[in-house]
Amino acid sequence: MSKEHSFDIVSTVDFQEVTNAVDQAKKEVSQRYDFRGSSTELTWNVQEQKIVISTENDVRLRATVDILETKLSKRGVSLKSLTYGKVEKASGNSLRQHVEVINGLSSEKSKEIVKFIKQLKSKVQAQIQKEQIRVTSAKIDSLQEAISALKNQDFGVDLKFENYR
Repeated sequence: MSKEHSFDIVSTVDFQEVTNAVDQAKKEVSQRYDFRGSSTELTWNVQEQKIVISTENDVRLRATVDILETKLSKRGVSLKSLTYGKVEKASGNSLRQHVEVINGLSSEKSKEIVKFIKQLKSKVQAQIQKEQIRVTSAKIDSLQEAISALKNQDFGVDLKFENYR
């Protein structure tokens, strides 16, 4: 039995679920009465990790964003993983908005989380490992306290705890 216990803090998104949610949102937009005759489009680019929404007016844009958010949350994708760009004018009379899907922890967020863990004054150590953070301790209770403190704090990203040993 090892003396050190650990867990990893990650922020991941299942891109297959995002694809499914975008497909469901497209289907709902094509079938809804208030979208009949509109040129509303949702495009999901997996390589760039962006969803592009384009439509005629602001009301339909907000309705499309609402449909997309509903479908994503039903598929288990956290809305904290989304970053909305500015609404921009596209060709003709249409509007376009880019929605970026954030996968992984940025270095700034990682540093913020590690700083928070160190301020807990519990006997845990945190190390940044690329897009995840490894938290280690000799006692399992210390790790559980750290997890509960992290769950109560809002860092603006969806935190998941994996590899708890």
